[in-house]
Amino acid sequence: MPFQVRGLEAEPFAPLFQLNDADLAAIGAHRVYADEADAYPCRVSLTRVSVGEELLLLNHAHQTTSTSPYRATGPIFVSRSAKTGAYRGELPPMLRDRLLSLRAYDANAFIVDAEVAEGGDVLQMIERFFVNPQVAHIDAHFARRGCFAARIERA
Repeated sequence: MPFQVRGLEAEPFAPLFQLNDADLAAIGAHRVYADEADAYPCRVSLTRVSVGEELLLLNHAHQTTSTSPYRATGPIFVSRSAKTGAYRGELPPMLRDRLLSLRAYDANAFIVDAEVAEGGDVLQMIERFFVNPQVAHIDAHFARRGCFAARIERA
């Protein structure tokens, strides 16, 4: 079943990089610099950033349907230099080798199914979920830390 994964839009985050550290702290955000090549997955580009790259760690509302008990926010990293990434029929680099919690939602943002998978099993779970016509989208979270990773939609 064709699917696509698209990163968050970069534009809403751009002005935040102009804030000083005190102003960022006032909104619950922090400026960080990648000190490991594999540790900072950007939710805009859907890639892991290079060592030394500037990012913001901030809270993001990713499940916003006001009538759902599954409304959710969580921490994400956003790179200053990121451009919105899009992947069709394949997983973005940052999702390919991590243990993921996959949560399938209907059009009203109610969970229809959920599973934990890693590597090639993630693709099988996406296919299994999208066979169900009730599934509107799948949210991927990094299973170990629980952070929102990306939204997976039908292509």
